[in-house]
Amino acid sequence: MTFSALNPPDADAPDHELLLEYPDNRLLIDLCGEFDSHLSQIESTLGVQIVRRGNQLAVMGDAREEAARVLNALYVRLESGKEVSPAEITAEIRMGGSDADTGTRDGDQIEMFSGAAVEIKTRKKTVEPRTQAQKDYVLSLMNNELGFGIGPAGTGKTYLAVAVGVSKFLNGEVDRIILSRPAVEAGEKLGYLPGDMKDKVDPYMQPLYDALNDFLPGKQSAKLIEEKRIEIAPLAFMRGRTLSNAFVVLDEAQNATTMQMKMFLTRLGQGSRMVITGDRSQIDLPRGVKSGLRDAEDLLKGVDGVAFNYFTSKDVVRHPLVARIIEAYEVFENKQQ
Repeated sequence: MTFSALNPPDADAPDHELLLEYPDNRLLIDLCGEFDSHLSQIESTLGVQIVRRGNQLAVMGDAREEAARVLNALYVRLESGKEVSPAEITAEIRMGGSDADTGTRDGDQIEMFSGAAVEIKTRKKTVEPRTQAQKDYVLSLMNNELGFGIGPAGTGKTYLAVAVGVSKFLNGEVDRIILSRPAVEAGEKLGYLPGDMKDKVDPYMQPLYDALNDFLPGKQSAKLIEEKRIEIAPLAFMRGRTLSNAFVVLDEAQNATTMQMKMFLTRLGQGSRMVITGDRSQIDLPRGVKSGLRDAEDLLKGVDGVAFNYFTSKDVVRHPLVARIIEAYEVFENKQQ
């Protein structure tokens, strides 16, 4: 590294102050942010005070060591040519800060460095998990043939699964990507929409198209869909198929019935990996119909090669208000039980 990771205070510094020194003044400006906005974000989140003195930052407060780890991890990010935004700052704080000696290795589609960070490289962007649960989820998808991601909206379950699928496809590890979800209305009747079957079904599939378009250029994505190397289809269209050499994602699995879930899980073929994502708090099935996701949890825990990963409101990476909304609903639902 080109900076002192956790400099001890100098002889004249007070005991509660931690002094960090950064040699590249240009990177230090980016680290601080416009009008020191990045420092303000860290200060307000961790309850510390950060004062700039030339090429040094003095960190004061009970959480000064944690703040120092976050600052050093962000500086490493800047050294590697990446940008720092409020989202990255939030991610580093959530991850507890990365090791100061973090460095990257080239060549892998999914990279791990210093045992601390994970990157998913796609054609359009590099995706990084922003919470520990997201990091564990991505690693789980790499190490298991069947993985479940269960938790509230906005936690990146589907987004990260599609990113891993695209990465594996680009790397030649699978021949196809298959994305599916149950065509269940969320309180609205869409059967009278105009158009053919595709026109009626596509609104249900739009979140999968959105995720896919984040990772592949539009023309390439359209060409791969036309060639059937990428398929986006309702769950009902999976019956009778064997999905070999494919990366398969079932989204919104809480809306699959027990029989549909069994049908889908038994489609897994040689050389394939399958990801099931869902939110147990958003079941749109008719009253009295049991969710196949709940049954799968009960039946498959402990089965070799199957991994379950769980998310909470703390893993929400959309607007911070979304996390607070989810927490409010969880409190209300717990009171009703």
